[in-house]
Amino acid sequence: MLRNRRPCRRGDWFAWMVAMLGLALLGAIGQAGVAAGEPVQELIERAGNAEDDALCLEILKQLRERPDLDASLKADVDKMVAFVERWIGETSLWRWYDREVRRTVDYDFQIAEDSPLYPLTCFYRGRMLFWVTNEYGNIIGYHEPRRQFLDKAVEQFKIAGAAFPENRVIGMYLGEPIPAERAYANDCGAPDWAALEREGLERLADVVEWWIDNRLRDSGEYGGAWDDDCEMWRSWVPVMIAFEHPKLTDAQAFFSDALMSQDYMKDGYTSHVYDVEHTAEPSTDTITPMIHLTPDDPVWKRRALRLAELMETLWTGTNRRGMLQFKSTYFSARKVDPNPERACDTPYHAVAIQPALVLWQRTGDEKLGKLFSAWMDTWVDATARAERGKPAGIVPAAIRWPEGEIGGPGPDWWDPRHHNEPKLYVWPTSVGKLADVLLLTYHMTGEEKYLEPIRSMAAIRLAWLKNRPPKAPEPGTEAWCAAKLGFLAATLAKYKLLTGRSEFDEILAQDYRALAVSESRADRTALVASLRASAESLRVNFPGFTSEVRFTDRVFAFPRMYGADMMFPEPVPANNKRFNAQLLYATATGDRGDFRFFPLGAVRWLTLPREIAALVTRSAKDRFTAELFHFGSGARPMGAELYLLAPGRYTFEITDGDSGDPITPPKRFSVTGPRTRIAFELPPRKLCVLRIVPQESAQE
Repeated sequence: MLRNRRPCRRGDWFAWMVAMLGLALLGAIGQAGVAAGEPVQELIERAGNAEDDALCLEILKQLRERPDLDASLKADVDKMVAFVERWIGETSLWRWYDREVRRTVDYDFQIAEDSPLYPLTCFYRGRMLFWVTNEYGNIIGYHEPRRQFLDKAVEQFKIAGAAFPENRVIGMYLGEPIPAERAYANDCGAPDWAALEREGLERLADVVEWWIDNRLRDSGEYGGAWDDDCEMWRSWVPVMIAFEHPKLTDAQAFFSDALMSQDYMKDGYTSHVYDVEHTAEPSTDTITPMIHLTPDDPVWKRRALRLAELMETLWTGTNRRGMLQFKSTYFSARKVDPNPERACDTPYHAVAIQPALVLWQRTGDEKLGKLFSAWMDTWVDATARAERGKPAGIVPAAIRWPEGEIGGPGPDWWDPRHHNEPKLYVWPTSVGKLADVLLLTYHMTGEEKYLEPIRSMAAIRLAWLKNRPPKAPEPGTEAWCAAKLGFLAATLAKYKLLTGRSEFDEILAQDYRALAVSESRADRTALVASLRASAESLRVNFPGFTSEVRFTDRVFAFPRMYGADMMFPEPVPANNKRFNAQLLYATATGDRGDFRFFPLGAVRWLTLPREIAALVTRSAKDRFTAELFHFGSGARPMGAELYLLAPGRYTFEITDGDSGDPITPPKRFSVTGPRTRIAFELPPRKLCVLRIVPQESAQE
């Protein structure tokens, strides 16, 4: 399996024996401490101050062996031992307490408030309340229910903190950050962007490797349930896909194959009928990463094509306007929910076919193109219409089946109400995803009509940027939409990358400053600021991204709990900086926007994401430029796999980023397909520029 198992050699056996003798000696010392009568309260304090649950459990077990415990306290210790054993060892990290906590805003340890162990129950109760609230933001996300849960969590942590002041994890929850054990000082003259990107990559790799080493089970699960575990790859992308990390690749392959081998996935999509956001995840978030990692594997190609088959034969139909659309928000591999309250197509439906969209981009499959173009025709038509209060030119939140009209069963076009979670499909949720699919369809077909919704929304956004209204606009109005369209810049940046056109530069200058990078090394202040915020997020609170996480779709969600009106009424700046995986991926690959629906990464660096920084500054069909900085002390052999260069003959060279002097002589190579590899060597601690041009240009 993926664990680091190896045959036991003679030296290993000797080391094992020494370790076992050491453990036996420690155990004897521990028992002697118990027999010698270490005060009970001190043992309880040591358990509560332990930042590792396994150590806490071990101390509680020592306490349980005390012969002088009264019956009541011994019963409480037994309860806590059983609880912590479950906290550590339960197959699911959360299912066993989730319903009780959500229903009662509490968890009954059956330990009274006057028990010496009560503060320890507060520590665990606070963690339950914290992570349940973090997970169920669409339900507990409104002010009143959120305050009910989080005020109780803060109360519990304060009780625990008063009893166990040395436990830094308790302090972390109360807004006192835990510094990282390692600092990444920029002591070699690297540009700020490089030092900060390197730090972000290193710290992300630390988090991901922790999960693989400590949570990946023989079943393939990570403990958060399959449907949440599968989402973890989205944050792994900078270190798993932008770079080559065999350990991560193996872990993803193991997990993806294990999930798709589950009985409920045997038809290629879940057999559970539920809404598209949740039913799509087990297939989409296992197939898509494997298309990136093993693009020639026929198994994953077949699994992606299966989703297109289900879309064509089961999930969609021709509406009364004569256009192709999804029939419902709820469906499975075998059934479409006939409930008319759920009879809607939404931008979120793109998630169900995401792997097939990436496959279409890679292969140009004509059958896929016909299917997806027909679906996008429906959205082009719906966007152009002003109906039910929706402004013309705005992608709607939903399209009703079978009528083909705008909106859902709710009274407002922007709040379709075809689902029991109040926020999940409210506009503009996933409109950015649909915009990427429209851009992909334009790219694959060359038909300008698929740009019309993008252009109309961009025009509305630009008008608002130039003349922002003084008052908050009414929901559903054009101005209201315009104020929320900042996300569209990610798609507009992809358009610029794809075409080289300056059509949307005015919007990008305001809404997408961080990644406005070029070979000229013009002002990179916004880029550096964004990279710094992302790195600073991971500089603190490592347990908040690893051992404390109970829901695996919330691995990097700890900081959001320290914004305004979350754990505390006011934001906690020391804890609330957010990690940005998309930013790291974009700088390293040259892609822009979302990497899931229309990936335009120009390169994968064939080296580990350690002691390295890469910034793609130009990506075109016939040219490529990137700045590279190697932080190690010796020369670094590495390579690059190039994805976007058109077939032809090219030359690459590496030059000194400061002087422009050659570091390696020009080398010739040919591009014959979508993936071409080159190899080179970087000197240590020097800014380098990798530049690729057509051979004829190099000879001029």
